[in-house]
Amino acid sequence: KNQACKHNPKYNPPHSEECLHWIETVTREQLRGSSAYEKLKDGTALCKLINQLRHGSVKEINESKMAFKQMENISKFLNAVGAYGVPVTDQFKTVDLYEPQNMVKVINTIEALGRLAQQKGHSGITIRGKIATENKREFTEQQIRACQDTHIGSQMGTNKRASAAGTNF
Repeated sequence: KNQACKHNPKYNPPHSEECLHWIETVTREQLRGSSAYEKLKDGTALCKLINQLRHGSVKEINESKMAFKQMENISKFLNAVGAYGVPVTDQFKTVDLYEPQNMVKVINTIEALGRLAQQKGHSGITIRGKIATENKREFTEQQIRACQDTHIGSQMGTNKRASAAGTNF
């Protein structure tokens, strides 16, 4: 199962280890297993993590080794992080972890949760990066006019030979 991580060129072991270390620090528990997949597969560590960030997010954590109970833990975690404020677009799917189909997405979700926790005032260690903040800019009318009068070289030219030949609808 760990091969799924190794075959994905976007999988970054040091980044994964950083996220796992963050989970261990927040939950104050040592994760068991030799890979991120093994450490997170049953969903218990993830449920404990969200409960540390927002008490009572997952009411009952299943300790069972039965597959459907472990997938239920993962699903409860995903519902809880959604309620916490992690956008759906930043969340993995249950099969991404349980199968494991996309461990990169799993790690990215943990990172998104870490950034959000930091933004919400979590005072513990942080995961790399932080949530972007607004960088509003104000321009004078003179600056706007100066830009409108400027032509970018790559936008100048011709489209005389352009056609839609070969386009199938």
